Amino acid sequence: MKKDRDIEKNYSKTEFVAKLRRLADAIENDDRFEIQIAGERIYVPKRAVFNIEHEREDGMEEIEFQIKWETEK
Repeated sequence: MKKDRDIEKNYSKTEFVAKLRRLADAIENDDRFEIQIAGERIYVPKRAVFNIEHEREDGMEEIEFQIKWETEK
């Protein structure tokens, strides 16, 4: 079993756009999505669920594009 992890990584606009394009292509083509974050390669399966979350608190707003799936045991 993999260790718990909670990482937030900043990207330049160009890098972020490229990652979003690769993600959109994978979703559209019904393929799994691969991404490396802070040295770990993550494989997002086709069965993943996608949602968008909006938070507002103390004068700050945040939008999170989330991809969730259960890991195989």
